[in-house]
Amino acid sequence: MILFDLKCSKGHVFEAWFRDGAAAERQIAGRKVACPQCGNSKIGKAPMAPRIAGKGKTAAKPQPPSREMVAMSTKLRKELGELRAKVEANCDYVGEKFAEEARKIHYGETDPRSIYGETSKDEAHALADEGVEFARIPWLPRHDS
Repeated sequence: MILFDLKCSKGHVFEAWFRDGAAAERQIAGRKVACPQCGNSKIGKAPMAPRIAGKGKTAAKPQPPSREMVAMSTKLRKELGELRAKVEANCDYVGEKFAEEARKIHYGETDPRSIYGETSKDEAHALADEGVEFARIPWLPRHDS
């Protein structure tokens, strides 16, 4: 396995594991890899030093997260929860019709408004290719049950 740093055409850098370099090239060329931040599938390799797991070697024992990492994770979860509440309070939920509604707004077929909903990875790629501006937000499950 090999870990590559990748970069989308909008400049977001992220990591992805592949079986080998050839598999990485095939998946990137076939637009099978998408930026986790914006959904863009125009991806290239970013400058990096690859990490390769050797055969037969055991990986180092994972260390528990530091206090700083736990605090950062807790803060991030709180901020994502606040973002979700703000989106739900100020935007129209369009459900599975997100891509369709986003296009109507983008092309001026309907009045501009803030929307949120769900769409497939392929539809998100198509929206990005068309120049429709949107953001993919990690939607954390609610813990208010």
